[in-house]
Amino acid sequence: MVTITRREHFNAAHRLFRPDFSDEKNLQVFGKCSNPNWHGHNYILYVTVRGEVDPHTGFVVNLKSLSQLIREKVIDKLDHKNINLEVDFMSGRLASTENLAMAIWEELEEGIRQLGGLLHSIRVEETENNSVEYFGP
Repeated sequence: MVTITRREHFNAAHRLFRPDFSDEKNLQVFGKCSNPNWHGHNYILYVTVRGEVDPHTGFVVNLKSLSQLIREKVIDKLDHKNINLEVDFMSGRLASTENLAMAIWEELEEGIRQLGGLLHSIRVEETENNSVEYFGP
């Protein structure tokens, strides 16, 4: 079994808050990330795929096809968007990096299977100090 990883990036705004909390409670729980005027990050996304190497191509999956899939299903929907308001696959979810990683998994899993690989992990770097890695359900 071999793993390969594709790195992508996107810029997006979000706000961590629960509408059922008061502003004070949101500030207490989420700190400055609950700013009602939003805040943004320059995210880095790592999509790791595992599988057997195809003896005819030498690939686990074609990286060009993987990049196109990630762009269509994830990057085009997130880049320069407000995660809370504009990203269909985040609708109804708290816009945490943890939830974002899980939602990206859901967006990509079937498409990667169709490319001949298995999704191994999604890693989202929100800042140089904070990242989330998700290995699936």
